[in-house]
Amino acid sequence: MLIFAIDDERAMLDELVEAIAAAEPAAEVRAFKRARPALEAVEGGALPDAVFSDIELPGADGLALARQVKAALPRAKVVFVTAHPGYAVDAFRLHADGFVVKPADAARVREELDALFPAAHAHPRLRVRCFGSFEAFCGDEPLALARTRSKELLALLVDRNGGTCTGAELADALWEGGEVSQPAAYLRMLTMDLREALEAAGLGDVLVRSRNRWAVRTDLIDCDYYRMLAGDPDASASFTGEYMRQYSWAEETAARLYFMRRNMG
Repeated sequence: MLIFAIDDERAMLDELVEAIAAAEPAAEVRAFKRARPALEAVEGGALPDAVFSDIELPGADGLALARQVKAALPRAKVVFVTAHPGYAVDAFRLHADGFVVKPADAARVREELDALFPAAHAHPRLRVRCFGSFEAFCGDEPLALARTRSKELLALLVDRNGGTCTGAELADALWEGGEVSQPAAYLRMLTMDLREALEAAGLGDVLVRSRNRWAVRTDLIDCDYYRMLAGDPDASASFTGEYMRQYSWAEETAARLYFMRRNMG
């Protein structure tokens, strides 16, 4: 999926790009400070699936940009991002596909993407249990991984809750004692095993790689840990103090969840 992010204010643009990347880690996000370069990219052959644009842009406002994008790419979705909710009337008169009020955040972007591309997100989910020992399932069957460390790699990425990790960060967490002489080579073997197991289960979209950074798509994972973070009372009740108990690096998250549960009463 290709998504354009457009805002003439650098801080707002960076915030928007970060929100889109967090909401849709698998997407390629291209950032623009002006409408003209975005249109030139379209004229040059770029085919964005969605355009998240500020309405007030120097030189050509977002409404004009939307008209031109719609003319060139009728199937492209245009979502306006603005600090002025009063623009919503004009935006929807133009048949805009969505509207986000600043500051943009990943949750709102995710809502818009789910509404715009429901079929694209109707993927099977990986079922994960984090409370107690870590386990991963495809349907009722355990995810078929060739190596125990591959399972720990998946657990580590689940623990990061959609955040990206470099290869070095993953290696540091997996081999705290430095017991592996060639961690980069071993990590490549583990990521290959994990990717192949997920693809064999029809869950290949769960694992996301961008250059030397790895993440999981949390929207494709049914997870007690994620449900607790979202405020699900049943998930919170199922947490008894143990979290991925077989992994020492998980102790920090376990402590955080313990205090969260205590504060929730």
